Amino acid sequence: MKDASALFRLLGDEARLRLLRVLAQDRFNVTELTGVLGLAQSGVSRHLGLLKDAGLVLEERDGAFSYYRLAAAIRDSGHGALWPLLETQFTSAHDAPVTRADDARLQEVLRVRRENFDQHAGPDTRDGRQLVPGRSWAAWARALGHLLPPAEVVDIGCGEGYLTIEVARWASRVVAVDRSAAVLGRAKALAGRRRASNITFKRGELERLPLEPGSMDIALLCQALHHSAHPALALTEAVRVLRPGGKVLVLDLREHGETWVREKVGDRQLGFSDDELAGLLTGAGLADVKVNVGSRGIGDPFTVLIASGTRPKGRRV
Repeated sequence: MKDASALFRLLGDEARLRLLRVLAQDRFNVTELTGVLGLAQSGVSRHLGLLKDAGLVLEERDGAFSYYRLAAAIRDSGHGALWPLLETQFTSAHDAPVTRADDARLQEVLRVRRENFDQHAGPDTRDGRQLVPGRSWAAWARALGHLLPPAEVVDIGCGEGYLTIEVARWASRVVAVDRSAAVLGRAKALAGRRRASNITFKRGELERLPLEPGSMDIALLCQALHHSAHPALALTEAVRVLRPGGKVLVLDLREHGETWVREKVGDRQLGFSDDELAGLLTGAGLADVKVNVGSRGIGDPFTVLIASGTRPKGRRV
């Protein structure tokens, strides 16, 4: 009875139950689990330690990574009756907002893992693919930057600055704009650590940019447009700050039904259809508009669209 009491107290925590549910699908490292659950890494590590001490989770090394997975004991041995009960609860909670949020973030973690599979593959191959050390989409994106001309770029809705710093590798100058002073502070700190000296940070709204008309060559909106209450106005403002011949590049979500994102991450729009996004760019005065899929995974509720357009030369917008 004492052991049973300790076990049930351990499982009487939502975060630990969410961890077990995720680990039932694959093995993950702490960084990945932190991303899936949206919790602090220290908290995730503490929960994993408790589950490991109870014999419910195992830790294993694979190259430079430590992974966690469910222990066999949770499905058999002394805990044989426990897992069917947990599975029943996990199934009944499938449509709960917190579960849907976990699943969406899980798909994003798995997508990143697929695109950087060399870090996660076994000694020779995984899933029948040849292991190529150093192969990653990040390296490929940076390689393409070598082919781009130096340009003045505005990163609209820059967030914590990860894309801003990537752009700064090839741009002559980057202006990073965000409405949150706290977020800009973290972006500045990151730029300082990465020694990116060609970035200027400015506080401003998507619909009212703190830039002069015709002052930039490229306007980026990466996962920013769905945070705007007025996407058409945000795109018109992006076009305003472009020089003739300048380009707008948008990465955003295709329309979806994940309503939990409104409360959890502050989304104003549940994505855009392909035609809707194309219409927004055209309506903002852009020509040569293109829209295509940038990223889509099986079981992932989110599809990333890439859209671009050019401000015509000699035409007032």
